[in-house]
Amino acid sequence: MAFIEIQNLFKRFKNVVAVNHIDLEVKQGEMLTLLGPSGCGKTTTLRCIAGLEKPDEGDIVIDGKPMLSQGFVQPSKRGIGMVFQNYAVWPHMKVYSNIIYGLKIQKIPRQSIRERAQQVLELVGLNGLEDRYPAQLSGGQQQRVALARALVGNPKVLLLDEPLSNLDAKLREELRFEIKSLVRRMDITSVYVTHDQAEAMVISDRIAVMDSGDVVQIGTAQEIYQKPANRFVADFIGTMNFMSGEVVQVLQDTGEVYVRTEFSEKMLCQSSNMKATTAGKDVYASIRPEDVEVFAEPPQGRENLYKGTIAHKAYLGNFLYLFVNLNGTMIRVQAQYHLPQEEGEEIYLFLNPKKCMILF
Repeated sequence: MAFIEIQNLFKRFKNVVAVNHIDLEVKQGEMLTLLGPSGCGKTTTLRCIAGLEKPDEGDIVIDGKPMLSQGFVQPSKRGIGMVFQNYAVWPHMKVYSNIIYGLKIQKIPRQSIRERAQQVLELVGLNGLEDRYPAQLSGGQQQRVALARALVGNPKVLLLDEPLSNLDAKLREELRFEIKSLVRRMDITSVYVTHDQAEAMVISDRIAVMDSGDVVQIGTAQEIYQKPANRFVADFIGTMNFMSGEVVQVLQDTGEVYVRTEFSEKMLCQSSNMKATTAGKDVYASIRPEDVEVFAEPPQGRENLYKGTIAHKAYLGNFLYLFVNLNGTMIRVQAQYHLPQEEGEEIYLFLNPKKCMILF
């Protein structure tokens, strides 16, 4: 059952549609990530859930209670904890005072405040730092203060707006696992906003990919990576080779399609939408770099085998990264083993038909 329901949400800023009649559900205890580029509507959606923005249309239901249709529910009454991108900790207050500020406003008894504060300090790893000012903390520690302040009130919902974007890469990687573990231990329903696809794939139970105010695909990280809904999703999540082409033959029984490209009269691909795949239609034959196999000599009996020239070759430790020119089309390849061929030499690429997909 959905704990948060976003129903036909629409928000416009002057002539710009920020959120375009979207519907989303977040299950109890789930971490749903809104993923997309700047301006796609993810932060506006999050702020509408929090009550910091009023949508023009639609409703938001949290734990069965409408936030809009039966009268606007103020942010402080929604049972929400929020972590912002810029930490938003008060520089003149020590760690302990920052964390308990909201509880003091609610006039909760001192003993209860102390107990809750101690619990969250342990949860986020800030024990012993209660008497420090934010300026005496690292960026990661300041973000932990912001997280502790959001959790100390035992919120029904945790909202996180790009909380790791101001941290260095190593610390970001460390904290994303900590946040994931913490949210799961607390069994708290969470909505996370980011433009970082690796972060979204690590931290999420499900991902909602947004583009220009629309939700274009929802699914697990594996579903979105392996079966992207369209070119935008495939290009935004990971790396993809796109080869412009035209459908020349559709095999309805098998879900396979032959596509004419600049370097091949008949490339065999898979289609997940056979109704939209018709002969003569312009499409993209697409394959991930790690799904392209490399051969020094051509193996026998394989479709989608092409001879090309290595344009660039880079050693990246655990794999080789190649740019291979196939008659003017540049194909990126992630090879897992050493190749004697160097830049300018010929090589054979096998574009696995089971991994090669049609996108629109």
